[in-house]
Amino acid sequence: MEGLSGQMPFLLLMLVVFFFFIILPQQRRQKKEKNFMNNLSKGDRVITKSGLHAKVVELNDKDNTCVIETLAGKLKIERSALSLEMSQKLNPVKK
Repeated sequence: MEGLSGQMPFLLLMLVVFFFFIILPQQRRQKKEKNFMNNLSKGDRVITKSGLHAKVVELNDKDNTCVIETLAGKLKIERSALSLEMSQKLNPVKK
């Protein structure tokens, strides 16, 4: 039992580090992504996760999809297929 009490501070430190470096950043990223999806509007320029550059033409809240317009035409895609990081590079900070 003596070995366990000596390891307890180390285990607590590992849990704190795990929380601050893995869980907290992931929660922040999910919150940013949710805000991006909720603030999406017609006319926004976006990039999909597959690399397509497009403009949002229609938003459908019922099935969480959107219609985007590319040079090749219009496509209906899931909103989750839009890339937050790449779209932010395309559109500087929008407030």
